[in-house]
Amino acid sequence: MTETPTNLRDASLTKAIMAEIRRVTTQAWNIMEICGGQTHAIMQFGLDQLLPPEITLIHGPGCPVCVTSLQAIEQGLQIASHPNVIFTTFGDMLRVPGNQADLFGARSQGADVRVVYSPLDSLKIAKANPNKQVVFFAIGFETTAPTIASTILTASKSGINNFSILPANVLVPPAIRAILSNPANRVQGFLAAGHVCAVMGYHEYLPIAEQYQIPIVVTGFEPVDLAMGILMTVQQLEAGQHEVSNAYPRFVTLEGNLVAQEMIAQVFEPVDRQWRGIGTIPLSGLGLRREFASFNALSRFELAKTPLSESPLCIAGKVLSGVAKPLDCPAFGNECTPSHPLGAPMVSSEGACAAYYRYHRTSA
Repeated sequence: MTETPTNLRDASLTKAIMAEIRRVTTQAWNIMEICGGQTHAIMQFGLDQLLPPEITLIHGPGCPVCVTSLQAIEQGLQIASHPNVIFTTFGDMLRVPGNQADLFGARSQGADVRVVYSPLDSLKIAKANPNKQVVFFAIGFETTAPTIASTILTASKSGINNFSILPANVLVPPAIRAILSNPANRVQGFLAAGHVCAVMGYHEYLPIAEQYQIPIVVTGFEPVDLAMGILMTVQQLEAGQHEVSNAYPRFVTLEGNLVAQEMIAQVFEPVDRQWRGIGTIPLSGLGLRREFASFNALSRFELAKTPLSESPLCIAGKVLSGVAKPLDCPAFGNECTPSHPLGAPMVSSEGACAAYYRYHRTSA
């Protein structure tokens, strides 16, 4: 396919690509789609049902809400409980369970927790409420980092000192390395997240593909995009190749968005970060550089250290690591539902468990 089709949800074209996947597949392969948005699209459009039985899709940790650490959730709850604080967050974070509570519950008990669509909205709230401390819960992958960095730069230049962030951004390449280094790893090829690569390019994946001898294909989110990404991955696997290919060229280049990358590098630096259910991954997070440390909410509030305990019924860590699927969890659809989630993958619009629950898949 040399040109981008006008209808990326074209059923006939998608089925034709799937037929080609069946034609070239001669053995079993395990392919991980990194992004939770890709997982939801695969389930929504039933692409998993169109693949040959030899192809197994493994759902990765690319759900920022899902991997935000329990420690960060508890820190957010403590900060939000301060009477002089307006705590702002993306809507998906409201129902992510902490030890015993979530931000939705904190709001119902009087905390001023507000849903925003951008950190710039939080900055506007800070300007309108100069006597309040306004904290933005800075979650997400490389996709949200440029806007967060821009907001901090604007706050710094404008002297808006009542704005800060609770830093929780994470990075994709270190997570891929962690998955491939896991002795229980089953992944033989990756569909890289197209929107992350639109920002960062895909040059970071070249040494990973070479070191681990594994194909990585930059992939979009529509049925035709996903089918092409899977086909290109299978073609490499069948040929014994391990290259980084771009199946999303209408938005992604090798170099990525250099202006966005420079902004991220100006404000942030790589730090070790806890991933919920997975553990600490070295240099997998974004922390504020020293010159912007005053915008770190953790330096503005004295927070108690609280014991951290996950539900013993939840296997979210195994799901996020690609070791298990949602249907492997005995609590799925029973004790754990979107209205009563035990783990973040059942809450988020990008969570694998939510995708399985919503689209009622019995197999994948």
